[in-house]
Amino acid sequence: MDSGRADHAPETTPEPVPGPEPAPARGDRASRAETVPFTPDTLLWDMVGDIRVLLYLPAALVLQVAHPAVGAGVDEHSVFRTDPWGRARRSLDSLQLWVYGGDRAVEEGRRLRRLHKDFRGTDTRDRPYHALNPAPYAWVHATGFPVFLRAARYLFRPFDEQGERRLHEEARRLGRILGIRERDMPGSPEEFWVYFGAMVRDELERTVVVEELLDARRSVPPPDGAGAVLRRLWPVLCPPLLRLQVFVTRGLLPPVARERLDIVWTARDERRLRLFGRVVRMVVPRLPERLRYLPAAYAARRAARARAGSAARPARRRRLPLG
Repeated sequence: MDSGRADHAPETTPEPVPGPEPAPARGDRASRAETVPFTPDTLLWDMVGDIRVLLYLPAALVLQVAHPAVGAGVDEHSVFRTDPWGRARRSLDSLQLWVYGGDRAVEEGRRLRRLHKDFRGTDTRDRPYHALNPAPYAWVHATGFPVFLRAARYLFRPFDEQGERRLHEEARRLGRILGIRERDMPGSPEEFWVYFGAMVRDELERTVVVEELLDARRSVPPPDGAGAVLRRLWPVLCPPLLRLQVFVTRGLLPPVARERLDIVWTARDERRLRLFGRVVRMVVPRLPERLRYLPAAYAARRAARARAGSAARPARRRRLPLG
C-alpha cells in the first residue's frame, strides 16, 4: 500500500521548502527543558495561522477519530454534534495558542490534559480507554505531521527531505508543549513512517465519527452569530461548502489511510484537487496579511515585527556618525 509519502506530486510542483538537519533526539529531561514557545523562524509559525488551516485541519481530525479509543471518546464526550461551530472555534483557538501563545502555550497544554482527565469508556473493540492513555493521546498529536506534509504538497509548497526533517522536529517540539512523552514520539521521519504504517494497519477503522465527518449531506446549522441574511441563504450555501470541505478532507488524507478507511479516491478526484490547490496557492499569498492569517496569528506576527524593529533601532542609532 502507498504510505502517502510517495504519492504523485502535483502537475506543476512548486519549489520545495528547504530546511536544516534537525538536532538529534534527546532524553525526557532534556526534552522538558526544550519546551519553549515557537518563534517566527519556524515552519509551523507560517502554516498554523494561515487561513489554509481551515482546509487541512479536518483531515487530521478524521485521522484522529479513526482510532477506536479517540473515536469513542469524541462520540461519547464531545459536543461536536450539538455545538459544531463552538467546538471548531475552541479547537482553533487552542491550536493557535500552541504556536502563537508564547509562554501561554505550555499552560494550554496543561489545560487540555486537565480537561480530558475524566474522559474514559469502552472503545469499539471492547477495550477500556482513557483520553490520556499514552498511545491514543500520542496518536492525536501524531496526525499533524502527515497532514502538514499533505497540505504543503497541495496548498503551500512541498517540503524537500531536509524540510520534512525540520517539520518533524517541530512537530516533536509541539508534542512536548502538549505533554507527550519523548518515548511516545518517533525520533525521526523514518521512525515516524514505520509507526504510522503500523497504526493505520493495526488500529484505524471507519468509526461512526469518521462516517459523520465524511458525510457531505449532514446537517450543519448556520455559524454562531450569523445575521439574518446569512441565515436565510444558509440552506443554499451550506451544501456546496460542505461538499468542498469533505472533498478536500478526503484528498488530504494519506493514501494508505484512505485505503484503510475505504474512502474512494479516483484519478479524476486527484486532478480536481491539484487544480484546486493551484488556485489556492495563487490566491491566498496575495491576500492582505490581516485576511490571510487568523486573528491570533496576525497579532503575533505584528508583535514579532514590532519587537524586531525595536531591537534594531538602537543598533542603527549607534552606527550614526558623531556631529
